[in-house]
Amino acid sequence: MRYRPLGQGTGLRVSELALGSGLFGTRWGYGAQPDEVRRMLHTYRDLGGNFIDTADFYQFGEAETQIGDFLEGQRDQFIVASKYTLGGASSPAVATTGNNRKNLIQSVEASLRRLRTDHIDLLWVHMSDGLTDVEEIMRGLDDTVRAGKVVYVGFSDFPAWRISRAATIAELRGWTRVSAIQTQYSLVERASDREILPMARAFDMGITAWSPLGGGLLTGKYRRGESGRATTFGRVIHHESTAQKKLVMDVVLEVAGETGQSASQIALAWLLAQGIVPIIGPRTTEQLMDNIEACSVRLSGEQICKLDEASALQPEFPADFLADPFQSDRLAGGDPAKLYETTSKPVR
Repeated sequence: MRYRPLGQGTGLRVSELALGSGLFGTRWGYGAQPDEVRRMLHTYRDLGGNFIDTADFYQFGEAETQIGDFLEGQRDQFIVASKYTLGGASSPAVATTGNNRKNLIQSVEASLRRLRTDHIDLLWVHMSDGLTDVEEIMRGLDDTVRAGKVVYVGFSDFPAWRISRAATIAELRGWTRVSAIQTQYSLVERASDREILPMARAFDMGITAWSPLGGGLLTGKYRRGESGRATTFGRVIHHESTAQKKLVMDVVLEVAGETGQSASQIALAWLLAQGIVPIIGPRTTEQLMDNIEACSVRLSGEQICKLDEASALQPEFPADFLADPFQSDRLAGGDPAKLYETTSKPVR
């Protein structure tokens, strides 16, 4: 496995695949037993993985506990990311959830105990609670960093405008920067293309993608009649429910046939080609090994274009309006080449 910087400027190098731990445990009624979790963690480590993603909510704290047991004696070799907002109990009290500072402090302390460590490398705000102002969130996050309990901070499942406001406030106040984002992104879920990904790239944030296989859809196993999250777990699942998703699956399987790779490896290789860190969520070591093999897959430009075209969103306002040649020609006095210079960095 190779390594890449998580965003520009942090200097933090993470493995190109992050190991998600949502299925580390069985308290949700679906997941992996402890022995299988240990096998996955050891396999991931032995193949060069160093980026483990968890949350207090995952398996109601069981995932963090199992990761903490694994980390004993080798903590410094890993970048450990966790999240707060939803709480670690199966039936949480109101005072133990949300983005507020009280829950931030108590959640971080509880995660540290379960992980058996004195710091979390990357703390995500798991999702918006619809109540807490981002200035309050950023001040609380900065306090945890200054206290030495958190190193980097990021946002998961927030709208782009709130993350950009948080990043700007932090920059103006001299607080800890927003280093990365986490969003649902895959060949069957590209809504983040509209606002979230352009925002993250403009602010030089690292980009991680959860459910990179569309909850198992992109493995092709449901076409084969196999069971999985869609048949057993039933949450955050994609189905071939639209003509476009059916087309995406057709193209993924076509490219898989051309390369001799599995469908899941093609879907992950496409994400890696976008400079995004997929957070894989295996339930078995066999699934983990299949996912890691994606790191050796090199798609041709034609294959990437084929996947891009099948999965692309229809443009919406203002993107479609701004793409109208009339506007660009008008601004350029009839010759866009005179006005625009090619740049690798998006306009802020």
